[in-house]
Amino acid sequence: MRVLIPNLGSTSLKYQLIESQNEEVLARGKIDRIGGPESQIISWEAKSGQESRAVAHVPDHRAAIRILVDRLARPGSKPNGGIAAVGFKAVHGGPHYCGSFLVNDDLLAAMQDFVPVAPVHNPVYIQAMEIFREVLPGIPMVAVFETGFHSTLPERAYVYGVPGEWREKYGVRRYGFHGSSHRYIAQRVPEVLHRPSDGLRLVSCHLGGSSSLCAIHNGKSVDTSMGFSPQSGLEQSSRSGDLDPFVILQVMVKEKLAPHEVGHLLCKKSGLLGISGLSNDVRDLDKAAAEGHARAALALEVFVYEVKKHLGAYAAALGGLDVVAFGGGIGENSWRIREQVCTGLEFLGLHLDSEANRRPAHGDRIISTPGSAVTVLVVYTNEELMVARETAKVLAAAPAA
Repeated sequence: MRVLIPNLGSTSLKYQLIESQNEEVLARGKIDRIGGPESQIISWEAKSGQESRAVAHVPDHRAAIRILVDRLARPGSKPNGGIAAVGFKAVHGGPHYCGSFLVNDDLLAAMQDFVPVAPVHNPVYIQAMEIFREVLPGIPMVAVFETGFHSTLPERAYVYGVPGEWREKYGVRRYGFHGSSHRYIAQRVPEVLHRPSDGLRLVSCHLGGSSSLCAIHNGKSVDTSMGFSPQSGLEQSSRSGDLDPFVILQVMVKEKLAPHEVGHLLCKKSGLLGISGLSNDVRDLDKAAAEGHARAALALEVFVYEVKKHLGAYAAALGGLDVVAFGGGIGENSWRIREQVCTGLEFLGLHLDSEANRRPAHGDRIISTPGSAVTVLVVYTNEELMVARETAKVLAAAPAA
């Protein structure tokens, strides 16, 4: 079964077409700068091994999706490129949609209800699901919610100290996100180490433009740093991370701000960008810090400290630690961040191999010393593969039409 996995941003559309039976990537591509005068269109096909590039004006996501489908449906191929299903790496569907589900009107309504909680993510996916339903009528669509992997959290880990009616009426609780990435790491680490997941105490560090940590025991999520919304937890690239709620109340009163204005500031002007006043990109901050930019250095220091603090807390929650795995754009590519996070954690039995950590390399690998009680790995997460697997599971379990 060919599963199309679209990954959407506010001005971009990336995709992979995966054959779910052998998990082969048949095609992939991206369309950048949607809405701009010169959108970049890049596509690659496994059969030919060729990559094509073009520049055109792609006015909106509907046009981008049409281009995607047309490129997959080349002359001589099956209708719509043989797409049998579309799987979405959806973000927030509230308490009734923590898992993987067929896309229908009720699901879209639940996502719409949580737009104020996930304003950066939910609107673009709601729009995309509606467009794909129009462009590919009759093709089943599955939403794989990022909260799904964290549905195993024990009650003590997801309950907030708020009035009980908030939980019952508004679904206020810790949900957790980056579920596809953490799920992949939970499955991949035992494969790399040639040991079962049973009994394994693992902390997964998904570090990127959006970051979170997850405590995993026996292959299941037992705690995670993000909470009710993707804005929480660690400082994100431009999102605030955890914040005393009375900061918001104070600033709203003093600045006479409406909720949507505060939401914009917390999503777009905070996090690493807010601390540094310079950039939301760790690469820019690294360069600036090396050149003496104090606030850039502070932003990185805060980020590393928060990762390290959560990692230590999860070692306590797990009753010990066997493995730490770094994934995501920063976790996979920044040896400096990995080194700074691990330095000082020797008391946990974690000893980083500095040479292995700094060595330019690609692919999953161990970067701790042979004698380290805690194994440290770099794992290149494959979220699209997780979405394809979940999509196939949902469709296999669905009643025949």
